[in-house]
Amino acid sequence: MKYDFTKFRNSMNSIGIELTNSQLNAFETYYDMLIDRNKVMNLTAITEFDEVMDKHFLDSVYLFRSIELKADYKLIDIGTGAGFPGIPLKIVFPELKITLLDSLNKRVGFLNDVIDELNLNDIEAIHGRAEDIARDKTYRASYDIAVSRAVANLSTLSEYCLPFVKIGGKFVSYKSGDCADEVDNAKAAIHLLGGKINKIDEFSYSNNSRSFIVIDKVMNTSNKYPRKAGLPSKKPL
Repeated sequence: MKYDFTKFRNSMNSIGIELTNSQLNAFETYYDMLIDRNKVMNLTAITEFDEVMDKHFLDSVYLFRSIELKADYKLIDIGTGAGFPGIPLKIVFPELKITLLDSLNKRVGFLNDVIDELNLNDIEAIHGRAEDIARDKTYRASYDIAVSRAVANLSTLSEYCLPFVKIGGKFVSYKSGDCADEVDNAKAAIHLLGGKINKIDEFSYSNNSRSFIVIDKVMNTSNKYPRKAGLPSKKPL
């Protein structure tokens, strides 16, 4: 390996994950592809090796500290961008069945290249807006877990994500720092969409502050939601 993975491996060990050499090789290849493609398209503002390992890869995998990731679970990553958190989760938990959803076709092309290069199975990258794909019977209410690191308020993200989750499943929003006010402001929307706040899991690592907002899907989402493309962000519930 051409990079020093000591810090990354130790960070993973500290949260109970022991990476194999093949997993480290996969992260190395993913990093190289990310940096190479970032030269011609906007994938990440963070490019230094240790920072990518820390702020993208490790951060993505921290999800397993907040919720159970069973071997047969189906997970959708909404607004995945360069593949965070979906691809790091797939590398570490290869038994998960993962869908990566992004609205920019060029990013989906990159994701498919990564999937092919890493020989990942049971993972797909699809192009579309959450508001449209959530109305497709193939995807609606069919996931155990929906996740999103996308930058949007929680009311908007809930309208994007909760329609994908089956009853008994969970939507987890990755947020930075203190998000208590944002959660309070989104409670009515979450209830309207069939969700119930389970917990806010706050923690710090390597000078980073992270919160996972865990929302249980307790009722079916009305067919009125999500509203047509653009409305959830322009007029949050």
